[in-house]
Amino acid sequence: MSQIFLDPERPDPQRGKDYSLTGEQARRAEEAGLVSAVWYQSPVPRKRMKELMQRSDGRAIRDTALWLGAMVLSGWGGYVFWGSAACVPFFLVYGVLYGSAANSRWHETGHGTAFKTRWMNDVVYQIACFMVMYEPQVWRWSHARHHTDTIIVGRDPEIVEPRPPRLNLMFLKFFSLPHVYNIFGSLLLHATGQMSAEEKTFVPESEYPKVYRTARIWLTLHAAVIALALYLNSWLPMMYVLLPTIYGGWLSYVFGLTQHVGLAEDELDHRKNCRTIYMNPLFRFFYSDMNYHLEHHMFPMVPYHALARLHEEIKDDCPPPYKSIIQAYREIIPTLLRQRKDPTYYIHRPVRESATPAATETPAPQESAFS
Repeated sequence: MSQIFLDPERPDPQRGKDYSLTGEQARRAEEAGLVSAVWYQSPVPRKRMKELMQRSDGRAIRDTALWLGAMVLSGWGGYVFWGSAACVPFFLVYGVLYGSAANSRWHETGHGTAFKTRWMNDVVYQIACFMVMYEPQVWRWSHARHHTDTIIVGRDPEIVEPRPPRLNLMFLKFFSLPHVYNIFGSLLLHATGQMSAEEKTFVPESEYPKVYRTARIWLTLHAAVIALALYLNSWLPMMYVLLPTIYGGWLSYVFGLTQHVGLAEDELDHRKNCRTIYMNPLFRFFYSDMNYHLEHHMFPMVPYHALARLHEEIKDDCPPPYKSIIQAYREIIPTLLRQRKDPTYYIHRPVRESATPAATETPAPQESAFS
């Protein structure tokens, strides 16, 4: 879930594909029938799918309360022990909750499936977007395109690591530095009433005024935090806003690399371009069960808390899940190193071929609601 627009380090098309949304590869994807296409779906009985798609407020309220409560406690500990080494573990926890756990929260509430009550989704979505600095209107439409054209080069604005990978840029991404740099450039552009050429390919024109308004509000808020830090002659205010996106976003990037990196591009089968990884309960809490990423992409209208049950329904029709995040990285790291020399190389996941592109009567991924 990482943007590619306004990225000064985009790979040279001569070395690999053109990953921009306005280049030759976008035209080729359309000519190849890869745009807004019909995706394969594993067979699930219609009655069972309706059960899995049921939304509720209870689980999301509990998880949100735990998330925000842990932030308050760790933030308070950082304040109490500010000025001593004892504050470090508190801010480390606060940073991960702010810069990483918020990432999966904007994602789930952006789908409108975390809570049954719409305003609850909207409120948490706005808060989480601010924390991880994902402009809410832009990323709502960016993510809708990501689901419609998942890892379709020239169409998907959320391809985390284009081929060939840039290892130096990946190191900086571990600290969210390219993202923060890009987003402030984007905010300044939007605050002046302009949209980038790539954003215009997926954001409806009717949304532009909201984008501009949000950018101006966000810049004002960040300016106020920086001004307060200067007035107090202390880093403390920025330890709670802005800096956690940098020092606490590392876990989100570690998770994000496992979603699609190293797998097939330009395929209309999520079994070939998504990973499902078994994770421990703590990681699943931080990640909002997005470790079941294949299931999420195949059926994006299923709430996060039902993905484990969905996994049991379709696992026999899917490649074997990774037993741990370590096992996934044992595959990802050598693949990234090999792709530096051979951008055409990717991991072929074992998939049982089917002549039926959509095996259920449930909505296809591109029809999912992004409230």
